[in-house]
Amino acid sequence: MNAAALPVPEWRDALLDEYADLRARLELLMPCLEVPFHLPWIDAINELKRQRGAVIMAHSYQSPEIFHGVADITGDSLALAQAAADCDSDLIVLCGVHFMAESAKILAPHKTVLLPDLGAGCSLAASITAADVRALRARHPGVPVVSYANTSAEVKAESDACCTSANAVQVVEAMGAAKVIFLPDRFLGAWVATQTDVELVLWNGACEVHETFTAAEARHARERFDARLVAHPECPPEVVAMADAVLSTAGMYGYCRRSPAKEFIIGTEMGILYRLRKENPGKRFHIASRALLCPNMKLTTLEDVRDALASMSPVIRVPEEVRRKAKAALDAMLAVPRDAA
Repeated sequence: MNAAALPVPEWRDALLDEYADLRARLELLMPCLEVPFHLPWIDAINELKRQRGAVIMAHSYQSPEIFHGVADITGDSLALAQAAADCDSDLIVLCGVHFMAESAKILAPHKTVLLPDLGAGCSLAASITAADVRALRARHPGVPVVSYANTSAEVKAESDACCTSANAVQVVEAMGAAKVIFLPDRFLGAWVATQTDVELVLWNGACEVHETFTAAEARHARERFDARLVAHPECPPEVVAMADAVLSTAGMYGYCRRSPAKEFIIGTEMGILYRLRKENPGKRFHIASRALLCPNMKLTTLEDVRDALASMSPVIRVPEEVRRKAKAALDAMLAVPRDAA
């Protein structure tokens, strides 16, 4: 896609009044001088969205001008995929990374799914291939495979079930086996292993963001702030061991909302802070490490979203045989009772 071929949206003074409420929200989340420069792009996206009948979905780690500025539906990767299947629109613009757009296509095969930046990948998804899964099965015959949602469609298709960080323990135990192959995140797998008697065979994958968060940084944050440490299970085990709570992204929102504590140290991608601060105006949130920023999640820009809507590309496609097998793995996860997960 040649973005240079598309004109820059026109600035109009009226945009300041038209988007006054949005401007006020964004100014709480980013430098106020930046906000007016986003408004023409937001306005152009909204117009194209109306013309196309599109729904824009954004992961919680997206930049605030996308998450709060143009998204119709927000959430974690599985929630977005389910929303793609449930929403009325036949055109989905997925602001996230490649495996998320694939998951949306798996659950909504007859809809058009656009990923504004095809370069938005994931270190976990890139760490394992379908051939790797087949090799693991050959080494461990009869052992079921549970794959984290942060995997490609091809890897999901080779799995017995998928899981999220919120339901990984329950999905592993639902396999009804003494041993389970769990992939690809070795840190998430190590945490799951502490929560179940099931023996886990782990893969040597890791999130390039969470794996950089060190115990020394966690201790430093604890010394500086009188706050609760909330860590994602993709963090290294020594960090997880120090945490007051180990939770998925979605779990962090609920925990921080319900907790009587007024101050929190967050051990996951810093994009979560935008929503946490918006939903909890009387509480303070600190990011535990400056390294907790996903370069792939920050690749998508408003310009990319506008260009995707204008050109109706890039389109995500999943071969039907792969899609069908991957959906079976997702369905196996969804069959685990919600009260258990």
